[in-house]
Amino acid sequence: MDTSLLDIAEVAKASGLAPSALRFYEKKGLITAAGRNGLRRTYMPEVLERLALITCARSAGFSIAEIGRFVASRPSDADLRARMDTRARDLDEQISRLTRLRDSLRHAAVCDYEPIVECPDFKRAVGDVSTPATDPSETDLLIREMQAPQAR
Repeated sequence: MDTSLLDIAEVAKASGLAPSALRFYEKKGLITAAGRNGLRRTYMPEVLERLALITCARSAGFSIAEIGRFVASRPSDADLRARMDTRARDLDEQISRLTRLRDSLRHAAVCDYEPIVECPDFKRAVGDVSTPATDPSETDLLIREMQAPQAR
């Protein structure tokens, strides 16, 4: 047996994924086993990089099918590249909304308005979370307003 190979238990532990997830990803063609050591699958150490990519993509909302197309894509796949660009823009928008939500929660954590949910700054920030920012300066202005000392 090649000592550089990792068995399924080692890959599961290193990646934080269950062995059943590894077998599922293998069945879907996202990863490939290098062979077997007895009845246990073995993998090249590079599989951990692929699993990190898969985990990241899954947490960003990509489906298994989308990830499969991405890992099999070639530079000439213009349709896939266009979809990836659209998805990147969607993620930028989501990151912007989550950043505004985080900032509104930070404001609520130090706000002395009673009740906090009635604080005009908090209400405006939460309302802004539900709609995308029109430009980066809008988000910067909101953050500065929320961080400024409040005279009440």
